[in-house]
Amino acid sequence: MSNSSSIRHFLLLPLADTRQLQLLHFCLLLGISLAALLGNGLIISAVACGHHLHTPMFFFLLNLALSDLGMICTTVPKAMHNSLWDTRNISYSGCAAQLFLFVFFISAEFFPLTIMSYDRYVSICKPLHYGTLLGSRACAHMAAAAWASAFLYSLLHTANTFSLPLCQGNALGQFFCEIPQILKLSCSNSYIREFGPLISSAFLFFACFVFIVFSYVQIFRAVLRIPSEQGRHKAFSICLPHLTVVSLFLSTGTFAYFKSPSISSPSLDLAVSVLYSVVPPAMNPLIYSLRNQELKAAVRRQMTGCIQQH
Repeated sequence: MSNSSSIRHFLLLPLADTRQLQLLHFCLLLGISLAALLGNGLIISAVACGHHLHTPMFFFLLNLALSDLGMICTTVPKAMHNSLWDTRNISYSGCAAQLFLFVFFISAEFFPLTIMSYDRYVSICKPLHYGTLLGSRACAHMAAAAWASAFLYSLLHTANTFSLPLCQGNALGQFFCEIPQILKLSCSNSYIREFGPLISSAFLFFACFVFIVFSYVQIFRAVLRIPSEQGRHKAFSICLPHLTVVSLFLSTGTFAYFKSPSISSPSLDLAVSVLYSVVPPAMNPLIYSLRNQELKAAVRRQMTGCIQQH
């Protein structure tokens, strides 16, 4: 038995038991992280350099790409290092930093997704007021509020989690540091201190979810009233990438945190955690670029320009 003052490092869950599988997982994570870095990097540079893409929709997409990059860079490098060097260690301060950054970027992912549903709602249901409701100043304020909220949210949870006395060892049942795994190491009577922030977090994310659902109910009602089939198809094509990303994010995260304990196992928990923490940052650029001709053309020009320079 140990307490938090005596813990100098944590032991992360290894991705595999055999050396061959560890190297295989290293290669898979390397491929996924390179795809995420390339895809999100291209979106950021295309939106930043393409003046015709300086619209609210692409501005929030740029923010989403930044949070994707942050999320993939928070968990994957340490997992790759542990797989390559056959180790499980992460320092106490490194674990705290990783937890803070993971909560920060995953919150910074969800808040822009919520704002983007409002962007879709205004563009389809109130197109005449689009420039007024989503001007450059309003977009900057919403983005700043999203990032600031994510920062405060992650700071609150990190400080509260690591203030708990830990008396159940130092082995985490996850390949990165996350709040539920650290709470399992805390003394039983200390869990109540984290219960309040967890409940408030659940209400916050539920409110965002309700807002997204309400926005899309209004959107679908407006789209179904469009007389032309071409108009309906165009409206649906605008919403489909965002709806796909939201569904992927919520379905994997919800299953990871709310699945029944009866179907829980270390291998399943590991696979699900990879699905919600590693796969979405790599998939989001592909989902958006496949359905958006403007973005696809901008990315193509960006890649062509890079090739010509070399």
